[in-house]
Amino acid sequence: MARMFLIPLILAIGWYLFLMWFRIPFRQGLKGFYWIIGLGSAMAGFFSLMIWLTH
Repeated sequence: MARMFLIPLILAIGWYLFLMWFRIPFRQGLKGFYWIIGLGSAMAGFFSLMIWLTH
């Protein structure tokens, strides 16, 4: 359960590598980081809640 914070972190690192690979400016890809952190955190929170409720 403590590793749920890794989901948005791994996705953000993957997005950063994608931006660097295709030479897309960081400012142009910044909105992607907001989506990754928001959705990844919501998903991690949902999974944490489900683990807590069913434990």
